[in-house]
Amino acid sequence: MRIGIAGTGKMGATIARRLASLGHEVAVWNRSPDKAQPLLKDGIAWAESPRALAQRSEVVISLLTNEQALDAVYSGPDGLFSAPVTGKLFLEMSTVAPAKQQEMGRRAAEVGAAYLESPVGGSVGPAKEGKLIAFVGGAADDVARARPLLDQLCKRVEHVGPHGAGETMKLAVNLPLMVYWQTLGEALSLVQPLGLDPQRVIDILSDSSGGPNMLKVRGGMIAQALSGEKPPAVTVDLATMRKDVRAMVEEARSHGRQLPLTVETLKNFDRAAKEGLDGADCSQLPVWWLAAGGKNQADPRPSQ
Repeated sequence: MRIGIAGTGKMGATIARRLASLGHEVAVWNRSPDKAQPLLKDGIAWAESPRALAQRSEVVISLLTNEQALDAVYSGPDGLFSAPVTGKLFLEMSTVAPAKQQEMGRRAAEVGAAYLESPVGGSVGPAKEGKLIAFVGGAADDVARARPLLDQLCKRVEHVGPHGAGETMKLAVNLPLMVYWQTLGEALSLVQPLGLDPQRVIDILSDSSGGPNMLKVRGGMIAQALSGEKPPAVTVDLATMRKDVRAMVEEARSHGRQLPLTVETLKNFDRAAKEGLDGADCSQLPVWWLAAGGKNQADPRPSQ
């Protein structure tokens, strides 16, 4: 199958390599061409523009930063939808607001394209092994058409409703994780006076009811961060986390729901960003909380 990948960040590049290894004819495009160079050295083709990518592909998978990037890549003068796309299938894997995916579905219908939102759960490791989880929104016929390809990328494919439903599910899945980063910092502040080795503390938490899967996967990185080591690479930065948490809060409000814990988490993430952490790896958040975040508050003792 001829597959185009728009967006060659960590996930886009990993998905491109996996699909190429399975025998697909893969081409890529990225706003910053230099980021795609390792893929080109591995023999993956380059498209000069989103339009060129759509023209040469049967299926286009996009993994983009935000809604502005979505508009530019799909609807710009040389965008994906500027090419003749009748009958082509688009799988949009970015994490954006559900309302944006509803809008994109309408745009796709206007140009005769099949369009599915398919944000995924999982990181680079599961992506390499085809063990992501897809939360798909769109028409059932299009899901059936995309399923063989999604099955090569995912251990589980969940069609949860029309356009917008996939993003809603992705936000719900990510919400406890976002709040956990805040609660982890607070938990560490309780044991900080004990003076224990950070690796030992993380190991105890990981092996207990206080340790979700995220802590088991990222525990080593967090322990290194607590010990003063900088991560070798940024896996998920605070700016991306803030974007997603804002989307969670806005989506809840659009349905008349309240997310008080999530709102407080966003406030603290915003404080961390103002203090220079917006581009930092998520593992730096507990470090920031212990050093500054938890010490800049009013007296937290409850009133008697």
